Amino acid sequence: MNTAALALRQARYEMRAFWRNPAAAFFTFVFPLMFLVIFNVVFGNGTIEAPGGEINFSTFYVPAILAFSVISACYTNIAISVSFARDRGVLKRMRGTPMPALAYLGGRIMQAVAVALILVVIVIAAGVVFYGVEFPGDKLPALAVSLIVGAAAFCALGLAITAVIPNADAAPAVVNASILPLLFISNIFIPTSQAPGWLNDFASIFPIVHFAETLHGVFNPFETGSGFEAKSLAVIAAWGLAGVAVAVRYFTWQPRK
Repeated sequence: MNTAALALRQARYEMRAFWRNPAAAFFTFVFPLMFLVIFNVVFGNGTIEAPGGEINFSTFYVPAILAFSVISACYTNIAISVSFARDRGVLKRMRGTPMPALAYLGGRIMQAVAVALILVVIVIAAGVVFYGVEFPGDKLPALAVSLIVGAAAFCALGLAITAVIPNADAAPAVVNASILPLLFISNIFIPTSQAPGWLNDFASIFPIVHFAETLHGVFNPFETGSGFEAKSLAVIAAWGLAGVAVAVRYFTWQPRK
């Protein structure tokens, strides 16, 4: 059996294990929707400045929560679950089997991307049905490319961050410390149009704000053209390649002492 087929089988196994943990599955899907509801309740029918004109907060928060969903499924999920598997010796035992390393990690990545895709569908559906957000059908290719590039990059970064996680107990703290502050300054939880220039410049170093910008551009009704944000996609891809390089160099299958 070739590597791709083995990766697919591993992905199916990981997905079954995911659904057999109802608490984890429940909160994985509830948290993004909870944030979408809370932000819309708090800000109501207010408007916010966007390129080209004013949009309501629902139109802002649907792509923002989409970005959060993909990051949670691909970065947070992979970093924490792989760290736990490493600490329990699962990675070490798996490394000793005939299964190629690429197939095992590929299966985990495919499962994370599948969860992210389900979240994307749920969040968009909720935005369209409950908040009247217009689905950008004419920019669907741009949306698809943005999600693919973002998911790939954050999966790579999720594997890369395991290099600095000392053990499973520290995994949630390290991962959340590396991502939560950036979510607040990257046009995800809070609009940053009125933030100090230096803060926006600092945020622009990291891929989260660029991922958010690609999705905001797709849903912005005033944006003309195809919706592709080439510069932002290039930054996200560069971070993804950096994540691959770090993971290849420092990823370990052995539990850390």
